[in-house]
Amino acid sequence: MLLKIFVTGAAGLIGGEVCARLVARGHAVTAMVRRTRDVHGNDGVLVPVARIVSGDITLPLMGLDPADHDIDLVIHCAASLEFDAPEEELERDNVQGTRHTVEFARECGARFLHVSTAYVCGLREGVIEEEPVPAGTRFANGYEASKARAESVVAASGVPFAVARPSITLGDSATGQIREFPSLCNVFRLMARGKVSVFPADPASTLNLVPIDHVAEGLARIAERMDEAEGGYFHLTASAPLPSAELAHGVGRIAHFSDPLVVSPQDYDPTALSLVEQRVASRMIATFGSYFTRSPRFDDNNFRALTGLACAPTDPAWLDRLIAFGIASGYLPAAPNAHRDNVAPAVPAHP
Repeated sequence: MLLKIFVTGAAGLIGGEVCARLVARGHAVTAMVRRTRDVHGNDGVLVPVARIVSGDITLPLMGLDPADHDIDLVIHCAASLEFDAPEEELERDNVQGTRHTVEFARECGARFLHVSTAYVCGLREGVIEEEPVPAGTRFANGYEASKARAESVVAASGVPFAVARPSITLGDSATGQIREFPSLCNVFRLMARGKVSVFPADPASTLNLVPIDHVAEGLARIAERMDEAEGGYFHLTASAPLPSAELAHGVGRIAHFSDPLVVSPQDYDPTALSLVEQRVASRMIATFGSYFTRSPRFDDNNFRALTGLACAPTDPAWLDRLIAFGIASGYLPAAPNAHRDNVAPAVPAHP
């Protein structure tokens, strides 16, 4: 059955690729944007959505008139994604913004697919089930906490809903291509440029990095199966997370990058670094450090049963493809004397 679907955050990385997949299936997509008027898929191609509207999730009903919208489903992708954003911004965008969006869905008589994050698990370790966030969960940062509060807003709204929880979304599983580099990629860039030479990571810690194609296809399939998905929580995550140290090892495999030293956090001595690196590393650790010390294991049985999808391998070979694309696109430094217009894929220096 073809649906009339309203997508918030349609100009963003996930929102744009979700729009592309839904349009390709024949669904009528209304794309809500704020500043950017065009909607592009992850490949950069313009998506021919049925309608583009300007809205603002910080306003009641997003500043829109529900009477102007005949829709079956709202997919809520819009959010503040910065881990270290001020608390008032996270509350305004992620919590109140979700409240305004779900109220819009209610007024339209539409269902609601909320895009959250797998890291609402907070500081819990071990197997993380696809269920509401348990009371008393402690979080690593305000972003995680705000997304958990947003889930509670959705669950209490009375609107038929499902919650999708992607983990840290990076490039395409086959090519490494990504239209926008998320903030975690700054860690790659700092190490590649030699700005961070020592990388503190617990040997047992892992990062759940997931390809954009798995996330977008998963959201599209949940949207098409809302009868079965209603009231459910779904992890859109990697089957086998990467050891955190692989971030540094991936950088070290590229011949013209600096080769960072991986140490346990208890062995990390910032005073042994230059003052410049101390400042840079301090900001990096303040923002991302907790992700290099924990190892949640996201169960995705509900998601697999609903969609039939399994994530492609997120192994060091995929990481190499991500880095190669980062170099080819100019996000990461090219080899000396390489021409930006004709950059060959990077070749790891060693297996």
